[in-house]
Amino acid sequence: MAAPPRASSPQSVLFACAMNSVRSPMAESLLQHMFPQGLYVKSAGARKGELDPFAVSVMAELGQDISAHKPQTFEELEDWEGLNFDLIITLSPEAHHKALELTRTLAADVEYWPTQDPTTIEGSRDQKLAAYREVCDQLLMRIRRRFAKLGSAPV
Repeated sequence: MAAPPRASSPQSVLFACAMNSVRSPMAESLLQHMFPQGLYVKSAGARKGELDPFAVSVMAELGQDISAHKPQTFEELEDWEGLNFDLIITLSPEAHHKALELTRTLAADVEYWPTQDPTTIEGSRDQKLAAYREVCDQLLMRIRRRFAKLGSAPV
């Protein structure tokens, strides 16, 4: 069975995680850099957090600056610009449940990409950075695979 046209070729994508401080801003930046003109990409969280400096460092290694990202909740995004997305990709169980609630009244498709929360990793700075890099690599791989048919440029 083929995916609905909206899901297979979305024009607008929302990435969502628990606090919009690590995973979803990383994913937003990665996809935005693949399609600087072709896709509208945003991110949000089920709850509000603070931008994580390890996430900023790991993205800077790829030449992507997320230091100006301001974490926001679904509600803040909806108040600010609406939730008119073709596709919501959730990266945590909490965000997934929130997105499913929202899609009772929104015409958006939801995909769940379970993604490790690197903030739970204990250890040295290098060990923590390695965990963040691994999450970034996994997101990049999933994004490339999911959006390959749209003719993405390399990140």
